[in-house]
Order: sequence, then C-alpha cells, then structure tokens
Amino acid sequence: MATNGKSGDNRRHGAVRDRSQTQTPSGHWVKRDTDTGQFMDVKTSDKTPFKGVRKEK
Repeated sequence: MATNGKSGDNRRHGAVRDRSQTQTPSGHWVKRDTDTGQFMDVKTSDKTPFKGVRKEK
C-alpha cells in the first residue's frame, strides 16, 4: 500500500496498487480500478495526472 511518508515532503512513497489512469479526449485524467475496470474518479481541478498511479498505454 502506498503511504504518504513525512508530513510536508509532498510526495508518495510506493505505488498505488490495483489502480491505473488514462486521459480522456478532453484532457482530464480518469482513475480506473484494475480489478473491475470501473472508473473511480475524474481529476477536474487541473489537467495533471494523479500522483503515484500508473498510466495505461
């Protein structure tokens, strides 16, 4: 499981498991559960990818 480590270092230690992300045609990133294939979350605050989540090809 990924942990956040020390407070204030602004990075994640380890990868988020059983998750992947892909980019929509509009440029937003969508997080997907790799077990079920269902979409979980869309990042609409900005068009940067989720931290620590692998990208689909």
